[in-house]
Amino acid sequence: MDPDSLGYIFINACLINNFVLSMFLGICPFLGVSAKIETATRMGLAVIFVMLVSSMCAYGINALLIKLNVEFLRLICYIAVIASAVQLVEMFIKRFSPALFRALGIFLPLITTNCAILGLALFQTQKQYNFLQCLAYALGAGVGFTIALTIMAGLREQLDLADVPDAVKGAALTLIVAGILSLAFMGFAGLGG
Repeated sequence: MDPDSLGYIFINACLINNFVLSMFLGICPFLGVSAKIETATRMGLAVIFVMLVSSMCAYGINALLIKLNVEFLRLICYIAVIASAVQLVEMFIKRFSPALFRALGIFLPLITTNCAILGLALFQTQKQYNFLQCLAYALGAGVGFTIALTIMAGLREQLDLADVPDAVKGAALTLIVAGILSLAFMGFAGLGG
């Protein structure tokens, strides 16, 4: 498969180099919001939206900064765009789903400082993707983030029903499961060729 094809870029960002389970970016919401499948799925959708908006804006900003020969402003511009996109998502969720807004709690505004979002903008710039490749990369990264959150939430819901020894209850068990899940995703590395 051609490494510059949109399908390869999507699969690479979604599975092979999953931001959460392979690159360990975005761990805070991964551990904090993955207690319930419904909440995890909705958080994943919010992250997909922010990643797509941030990716499109980062592409345009990067092109403008290169034209103006002020590439050193890249990081601050990316952070401003990400914060604006998160604020938009936060206002939308607060208006149309107050219950989800309360369920996501502090983790919704933390998307602003989510290193997976900033990493996306920086990685796509470094890889010099064109606009469509940027969209495929953002969508793949967002879908991969959502998959990781949803799988973890499903496992945690099942473990709530299991008889678990006291020594590994709570955060310890969550970290053990996250590590095993990360190892499982490392199996996708063979898809990369």
